[in-house]
Formats: sequence, structure tokens, C-alpha cells
Amino acid sequence: MSRAIYASYPGFEADEIRTDRPTGQARLKWVLVVDEALTPGRAANAAVCVGAATSPLVAGLLGEAAKDGGGSVHPGLPWLGCVVLRAPAGELSRLRAEAAVTEGCLVADMPEAAQRVRVYDDYLNAVARSTDLRYAAIGIVGPRDRVSAMTRGLPLLG
Repeated sequence: MSRAIYASYPGFEADEIRTDRPTGQARLKWVLVVDEALTPGRAANAAVCVGAATSPLVAGLLGEAAKDGGGSVHPGLPWLGCVVLRAPAGELSRLRAEAAVTEGCLVADMPEAAQRVRVYDDYLNAVARSTDLRYAAIGIVGPRDRVSAMTRGLPLLG
């Protein structure tokens, strides 16, 4: 993906990265919404995959590395935090469509086909042939008020 495409995604300017404040004070919010019908293993897989797809696209999302008392270094984690919610499969499609047209939002998703195949090219082909994708999970990063309004009432995954 070109750097020009990355520039169109939401992100943080250096002065907005405030790891000394509660995440609720950040301008952007990050949520993952997982299909509530998935088994725990598939739900975890979908959430991790969507998180991995999101992380490199949002400038300033990852905090600095942490060093423990023994000197071991631990890679930086998303300082923004991420709320993980659940919803019926049909709601994921509706929510994805809404977020995709909401100004300032990034949507990352994992179509169900990704959990059915073992070869990435087969996944690409399955998605290319589909006109009505169903999702295992979606992630949204965007303005706090807009993301909160879209996901209001969805329960935590658990």
C-alpha cells in the first residue's frame, strides 16, 4: 500500500499522544466488534487479525516500548486502548457500511472467508468473487463521538 493511502487514515499528531492521560480524553476512539456467534478461539483470532491490520495504519497508535526491572524490553502497545464488543453478524455488515462512509473513520475488517481457507491467495479469490461479504470482525478508528454513536448499546465481548 502506498504512503499516500496511509495519509488518508486517521492518526495522531505528536502533541496529541498523551500517554499520561486516560484514553477517554483522546480525540480518536478504537473499537473492535466481533461476531457474537463465533467460538472463543475464532473470536480471538478475528480480533487479533483486525487489530494487526489496524495498527500500522493509524499514526501514533503504538506507545513506546516498556523496559522491565530486569532490563527486558517489551514492544509498545496501543496507548489508545481498544474496546472489544460483540454483535450479530448482520449488525457487523451494517456497522461496517456506516463507518465506511463516516468522515474521519478507518475501517478494518476480517471477512468470514479468512477463517475458512488456509492459503492467502484463496482468501483473496473468495473475497473477489463475493458481492455480499459477511464479517467475523470489524475494527473502527475515528472521532470519539462518531465511533461511540455507531457502537452505542453493543455489549462487551465476553
